[in-house]
Amino acid sequence: MPARGLATKYQGSKWIRRERRLAIYIRDGLACAYCGSSIEDGVTLSLDHIIPHANGGSTQSDNLITSCRKCNSARGDRPISDFAKSVAQYLNHEVTPDDILEHIADCLDRPVNIAQARAIMQRRGSWSAALVAVNGDSET
Repeated sequence: MPARGLATKYQGSKWIRRERRLAIYIRDGLACAYCGSSIEDGVTLSLDHIIPHANGGSTQSDNLITSCRKCNSARGDRPISDFAKSVAQYLNHEVTPDDILEHIADCLDRPVNIAQARAIMQRRGSWSAALVAVNGDSET
């Protein structure tokens, strides 16, 4: 039986605790760091590894960025700078690759507040209720 690769082993949402995932989403403004689509736009958010896990990237918060599923899937394991160029061309509204990369750096500079995410989840009663309600929560 062939060995499972890193990319296969870590697919899905069980590789990260829900409160840390929510804290990263909040840190990044509940929007895709690449294209800017948000939960208000109806997108499903996911986490993307800046340095892909298959290429040795960690699962630490400073290597994770919020992404919509479309961008996460489209990026694959391309370097982030190459993908930023593709997204800027796709968006075609005066956003440059440097703008996207600067936004990502700004997101990564913000703290990840797991205690805040945990408190929101406790107040809302569940992970899914917290994610739906958090964008209107005045404490975020």
